[in-house]
Amino acid sequence: MRGRCVASAVGRGCVNSHSIYAVLDLIGTFAFAVSGAVAARQRRLDLFGIVAVAFMVACGGGITRDICIGAIPPAGLSDWRYLAVSVLASAVAIVAYAPVRRLRQPVLFFDAIGLGLFAVAGAQKALSYGHNAELSILLGIVSAVGGGVMRDVVLSRVPAILKREIYASAALLGASVQAGFHYAGWTAWWTPWFATFACVAIRLASLRFGWRLPAFRRTTTTKIDDE
Repeated sequence: MRGRCVASAVGRGCVNSHSIYAVLDLIGTFAFAVSGAVAARQRRLDLFGIVAVAFMVACGGGITRDICIGAIPPAGLSDWRYLAVSVLASAVAIVAYAPVRRLRQPVLFFDAIGLGLFAVAGAQKALSYGHNAELSILLGIVSAVGGGVMRDVVLSRVPAILKREIYASAALLGASVQAGFHYAGWTAWWTPWFATFACVAIRLASLRFGWRLPAFRRTTTTKIDDE
């Protein structure tokens, strides 16, 4: 992951320089690309369509984030590794489609992994560019859910963030934990992995146990005629 290093007032170094965040970003790219490729394969798209959807899911949110923070050109377009990882994930989804499909709800599984990885890496990249906690958390969410929204729109599905599922709120948790670690000065190697685990765990647990956000029930109103 690229970004200029910004040291804090108490002398903290730039954790974004550590390769751990580049690893998070690329692993998240692979996980999201697999989810996009599997979803496209299920819709019987051709080879180009599968690769296009995989790249869109993998890099759409990150490109949006980079534009917002001024990281121009976006890493998803300027760094060849993102396209290569997307193509590799597409090949895996095509060649190993049968074993991948045997996973229970494979798209949701890989999507949950990508959600956590991108929420944390996205929030940290915004922090490394000198933005405050609020914006970093918001852009962490955008990084995590942006590609999935694009995938669902292209494949004519209702985006998960518009349902009652614990999806964007899970990304909110992961990005918030990462921002909290950053401002607390906890920059150990395990902090991004802990934040990622928190996001992925709450997302998978919500799928396993059917957790949903509360919804307002429609109330019956009495019409009063004007006299």
